[in-house]
Amino acid sequence: MSELTEWAYPLAESLLAEPLPRRWKHSLGVAERARTIAPILGRDAELLEAAAVLHDIGYSPDLAKTGFHPLDGARYLRDIAHADERVMNLVAHHTCAWMEAEARGLREELEGEFPRESADLIDALCYCDMNTTPDGEPTNPVDRVNEIAGRYGPDSLIGRFIRRAEPEICASTARVLERVAAANRQPM
Repeated sequence: MSELTEWAYPLAESLLAEPLPRRWKHSLGVAERARTIAPILGRDAELLEAAAVLHDIGYSPDLAKTGFHPLDGARYLRDIAHADERVMNLVAHHTCAWMEAEARGLREELEGEFPRESADLIDALCYCDMNTTPDGEPTNPVDRVNEIAGRYGPDSLIGRFIRRAEPEICASTARVLERVAAANRQPM
């Protein structure tokens, strides 16, 4: 573990493990997915793993202010935890957050406070999140979207957002898997 991940895991655990044990399992699974794609991330592998384990801290009852967990989590990381700026930005923009922010009337705040990281890293975090069940097990993005829509209901804000985001979620997964396949074809 690097210094960044050594800091991220206990912080995420302190915010999620007790009040939201299932969310904590999911976050650990997302971090595990991040480790599986580390070879395509180069020097950003540790950054992605830290963002992966922290991506859902905004659900913590102690942090939830706006009800929009990417923004609540990123603001906590900036204002209280004084986190690495790139980790904050990834948490703020994970898994098509801009679409949900738009539906909540928070897009200007999100994008004004937290710049987006590179498309490759945004894709990678989306891949990790949407290929992990709520219990931290591997899945695929179609089943994950269906699970989310079913849990929240098709007419809820989250249900509508996740269906709108589904094509981009699937495209992000495809782009990551293409990068993994290309890396595996490289001669040693």
